[in-house]
Amino acid sequence: MEVMVYGLSQCSTCVKARAWLEAHQVAHAFQDYRAVPVAPAVLKKWAQELGGWEKLVNRASMTWRNLDASLKEPATDAQWLALIADYPALIKRPVTVYADGSVTVGFNEKRYLEKF
Repeated sequence: MEVMVYGLSQCSTCVKARAWLEAHQVAHAFQDYRAVPVAPAVLKKWAQELGGWEKLVNRASMTWRNLDASLKEPATDAQWLALIADYPALIKRPVTVYADGSVTVGFNEKRYLEKF
């Protein structure tokens, strides 16, 4: 299985991550999760792998800051999934799923060097 990178096509961090992978000849595929939403079961798996929804959702983003206060306290998986379905840009990016099934968020050159 090749590496899967999920993010937004116009996200500068996603562009950097993809450029790094290409420069290091790492086979990968990219999915823009605004154009092709990620299945709820996959999102839940990512959250579990990362240690919770708080690790998957970017609470520093403008999208989060602009949310109504009533939406900022999801308590269940279903509430998190509904929030992400309505606001996919809340997912930290990029999400990288490695051949071994492990998941990371964000682009960090040192971490990529360790993985590849």
